[in-house]
Amino acid sequence: MSLRIGTGAGFSSDRLDPAVDLAAHGQLNYLVFECIGERTLAFGHRDRAQDSTRGYNPLLARRLEAVLPHCRANGTRIVTNMGVANPRAAAEVAVAVARKIGWHDCKVAAVFGDDVTALIQPNTQLLEGMSVADTGRTFLGANAYLGADALLGALDTDADIVITGRVADPSLFLAPMRKHYGWAGDDWTRLSRGTVVGHLLECAAQITGGYFADPGYKDVQDLAHVGFPLAEISAQGDAVITKLARSGGVVDERTVKEQLLYEVHEPSRYLTPDVTADFTRVSLSSDGTDRVAISGADGCARPEQLKVTVAFDGGFLAEGGVSYAGPGAQARAKLAADIVRERMTSVHGTNAPVRIDLIGVSSLHATAKTYRTDSQDIRVHCAMRASSREEAELLLWEVESLLCCGPAGGGGYRGAMTPSVMTYSAFVDRGAVPTSFEVFGG
Repeated sequence: MSLRIGTGAGFSSDRLDPAVDLAAHGQLNYLVFECIGERTLAFGHRDRAQDSTRGYNPLLARRLEAVLPHCRANGTRIVTNMGVANPRAAAEVAVAVARKIGWHDCKVAAVFGDDVTALIQPNTQLLEGMSVADTGRTFLGANAYLGADALLGALDTDADIVITGRVADPSLFLAPMRKHYGWAGDDWTRLSRGTVVGHLLECAAQITGGYFADPGYKDVQDLAHVGFPLAEISAQGDAVITKLARSGGVVDERTVKEQLLYEVHEPSRYLTPDVTADFTRVSLSSDGTDRVAISGADGCARPEQLKVTVAFDGGFLAEGGVSYAGPGAQARAKLAADIVRERMTSVHGTNAPVRIDLIGVSSLHATAKTYRTDSQDIRVHCAMRASSREEAELLLWEVESLLCCGPAGGGGYRGAMTPSVMTYSAFVDRGAVPTSFEVFGG
């Protein structure tokens, strides 16, 4: 019987009901929640620094409480990186949730080693062409992208839940394949095939019609109830991608091809901590309704270095907006934008970059092209990343002051200020990153 792995989340704030549906009806061996991005990891470091009991995904308890009864009943194990910057605290939360639902012998394994903050020094070179010191920002922490091998020890304990921090997205899925089929760490062909499957599953609904639909060109049935994907994986690493028939969305060669190309810079050398995979040899074919067969991937030895995300305090992000409507709205909105720009520099003397978009005229493509229209419904949206709260407040002040001091007809002011983070990348030698695990509960 083939191994069945489902996706419970494709990013930190993904939906919950499709994961519950898979846990209840997917007949899964494993349910994988992939919830870390560079920014969410940086925010995790910031949160843990403020409170040592935080730093994990804030939806962890809610997700586990919803799926654990089904996973327990169906013998489905959970693998997740919802530990973010604090896998230990996440494991303790997971044990508490399991006991809350009456699963008192639930075993949780937390995997450590991705946090390489101690290896990062002021002179550490970043891939962006500068050193850590050159950024001029407060360093928060750093995490290496671990591979599937870091999870195998935890999986060998037969833990019901395995919680990690920064593990490469495909590796979260590859680890259960290696555990189930006993693939060797240098079986580059099978590791490549498993990596392709993991890459296809990692973004959840992106392969089942989400982020794919384009009405009139790519129509998707019942997108409001789009299901998450699951894979049926053979001992050779070939697989079928599908979804529950009861769920909305679609799985076909188009959705699979789009996800296959997602975030792939060099298809013949897709670098992961586990293998250098060759996606150019992948073959897709229909295997029935909402079923696509994947085969043919190959690859070669894994890189000797691990990628690292280096997180910094980004200060504060201020965003303020005001609307103009009716005849001449575009000219009035442009004048409002010019006023804000001039006052931020000439009156307040700030050198922080200010971005101003005229939503309804030019916003997403404002830096590439200016659109000339006769729009009569425009939102002036101003944003600035500032090093201090006081500097950020200046932008909000200036935008709100447009209500009396700016062009005619402005209204609907809204403003907000939030902490921000920034991330850069680096490499570290694989041998400098030892891993370990600890079992909680059980």
